Amino acid sequence: MSAKQITSKDIQIRAENIGGIDRTDLAFSPGVTALTGRNATNRTSLLQAVMAAFGSDAVSLKGDADEGHVELTINDTTYTRTLTRQNETVTATGEPYLEDATVADLFAFLLENNEARRAVARSDDLRELIMRPIDTDAIQAEIEQLDTERQELDEQLDELDELKRDLPDLEAERQRLDTQIEGKHEELEAKEAEIEAADRSVDETRAEKADLEETLDELRETRERLDDVRYDIDTHQESLAALREERADLVAEQDELPDAPAGERAELDQQIDQLRSREEDLEAELSELQSIIQFNEDMLDGDESGRLDVLADATETDGSVTDQLLADETVTCWTCGTDVDTNQIDATLDRLRSLRTEILSDVNDLRDELEDCIAERDELENHHHQRERIERRLAQIDDELDERKAIIEELQDERETLTDAIESLETDVEQQEREDYTELLDLHKEANQLEFELGRLESDRDDVAEEIARLEERLEQEAHLEDQRATVQAELEERRTRIERIEAEAIENFNDHMETVLDILDYENIARIWLERTEQTVREGRRTVETSVFELHVVRTTRSGTAYEDTIEHLSESEREVTGLVFALAGYLVHELHETVPVMLLDSLEAVDADRIATLIEHFQAYADYLIVALLPEDAAALPEDHQRITDI
Repeated sequence: MSAKQITSKDIQIRAENIGGIDRTDLAFSPGVTALTGRNATNRTSLLQAVMAAFGSDAVSLKGDADEGHVELTINDTTYTRTLTRQNETVTATGEPYLEDATVADLFAFLLENNEARRAVARSDDLRELIMRPIDTDAIQAEIEQLDTERQELDEQLDELDELKRDLPDLEAERQRLDTQIEGKHEELEAKEAEIEAADRSVDETRAEKADLEETLDELRETRERLDDVRYDIDTHQESLAALREERADLVAEQDELPDAPAGERAELDQQIDQLRSREEDLEAELSELQSIIQFNEDMLDGDESGRLDVLADATETDGSVTDQLLADETVTCWTCGTDVDTNQIDATLDRLRSLRTEILSDVNDLRDELEDCIAERDELENHHHQRERIERRLAQIDDELDERKAIIEELQDERETLTDAIESLETDVEQQEREDYTELLDLHKEANQLEFELGRLESDRDDVAEEIARLEERLEQEAHLEDQRATVQAELEERRTRIERIEAEAIENFNDHMETVLDILDYENIARIWLERTEQTVREGRRTVETSVFELHVVRTTRSGTAYEDTIEHLSESEREVTGLVFALAGYLVHELHETVPVMLLDSLEAVDADRIATLIEHFQAYADYLIVALLPEDAAALPEDHQRITDI
C-alpha cells in the first residue's frame, strides 16, 4: 500500500514486551505526535514497537521476556510482528507493513542508534550506506553475464572469419572443377561423334552384328540415361540453392521480430480480465452513488415532499416540516428521522459528489490502461501470427531441403550405378571384339574412360558445392551475430557506467536536500554540509583496484563571516550529532520515503534547540502522514498546541 493511500484515520498500536514496555495500547492521530517525557519513560521503546510493526529488526525484546508482540492497524488493515528469544537470539515472524525495511531503517526511523546518524558521527565511509538500497551486486552480475555473452559472440565471429578465408579457395576449386567438367563434356561429345561415324562405317550382315549392336544400343541408352541424371542433379541443386536463399531471408525476418516472453500473452489476458472486472465494479459503485446523490438532491429540492410528510407524522413533532425548516433551517432526516441542519446534509452531498468525481477519474484511468493492454496484446498476437507463418514456411523449406537432398543423393547413387554399368557393358563389348570392330571398341573404351573421369569430377564438384553452401549458410548468421554483439556491447557499457551515474545522482540529491535541511536549522557557524565522490586505490586480495569513496565535507563560518572547511573529527559532539541528523533527514527526502512509509520517527534531538526542533517538525510534517517524535517537556513546549501529545505509555 502506498503511503498516499492512508486515510485520515488514527493508527492503532498494541505492544507487549518490547524494549521496556510491558503492555500498551495507543492511537496516533494524523500529523505530528509528540511523545513527551523524561528519559526512561519508554518513549524509545514505543518507537521501536512501531518500527517492528513496519518490518524493522532493530528492535529489542524486554529483558525478562522470551516473546514480544506488536499489532499495528492502519486504514482498517492490521499488521503483526512477534519477537521470540531462543538461545540468546531474537527472531521475528509475522506480516509487517513493509516487505523490506532497509531504507526505512536508514532514513525514516531516526532513533539515537540510527545507522545513518551514527555513521556520520563516526566518520565512516558513507558510500556503502548510501548505495545499500541499490542492488549493485545484481548490476555486477549482469556485467559478468554480458561479458561472457560478448566473448561467446566474439568466438563465433572469429570462426566465421576463418570460414570467410576458406570460401575463396573453395570458390576457386569449384570454378576449376566446372572448367574441367566442361572440357570433359566437350571431349565426350567429340568422342561420341567419332563413335557414331565409326559405327556407320561398319559394314557387316545383320546376323553378324546383331548381338554387338544390342550391346552397343544398351551402352548408348545407358549413356543417355546418365546425361539425364546429370541434368536432374543440376536442376535439383539449383532448387536447393533457391530454397536456401529463401530460408535465409525468412530467418532474417524472424530475427527482426521482437521476442515475446513466455506467458506474457496469458498475463495480459488476465490483466485485461481484471481491469474489466474492476471497471464493472467501479461503474456499478458509480451508478449506486449517483442514485444516492440524486435521491438526496431530490429530497432537498422538495421533490419528495410526500415522504417528508410521512416522516413528519411518524416523529410526532409539533408543527409541519416546512415550519421547522423556516424556523430553524433544519430538516427532518429521511434516514433516521432526527432534525439535521441542512448545511450538514449539503456538506455530506459535497463529499459524495467529490467521491463520485474520484471514482469517475478511476474509471477513466482504468479504461486508458485497458486500451493500452488490449493494444499490447494485439501487437503480441500480430507478432505471434507472423512468427507462426515464418515457422510453418521454414518447416516446409526444411522438409523440401531434406527431400531434395535425398533425391540428389539418389541421383548421385544412380549416376555411380550407370557409370559402373557402362564399364560392364564395355567389358561385354570387348568379349565380342572382332578385327573389324577394334577401332569402334577402342572409341567406346575411350568414351567410357571420359564418362568415368566426368563422373569423378562431378562428384568432387558436388562435394565442393555442398561445402560452399554450408559455409554460406553459416556466414548468413554474421550480420545477426554482429548486431547481437553491438547490442551486448552497448548494454555492457551502459551497465559499467550505471553504478557511476547512480553514485553521482545520489550525491547530487543528498547535497541538495542537506542544503535544504541545513537552511531550515539555520546554524550560523555551519554554512554547508556536502558530499564528494572520490576514487581511492585499495587492495582486494592480491590485486589493487580503484573504488569510490563518499567524503563528507563541512564548511564553517567564523563570526567575521570567513568560511573555511573542517572535518567531522574536529566538530563537537553536538555538532556531529546535528550533522548526522542532517544527513539522515536528507536521505528521507532523497528516497521520497513519504511515498511508501506513512510514518516518520524522530528521537534523541537534544543536540538541537527547541525552536529549531519545532521548525524542523513543521517542515517534515508536510511529508509524513504520521510524524512521531520523542521530546523532552521543554522541547515539546515549543510545538503548537494542536499537535497530539502522549505522556503516558
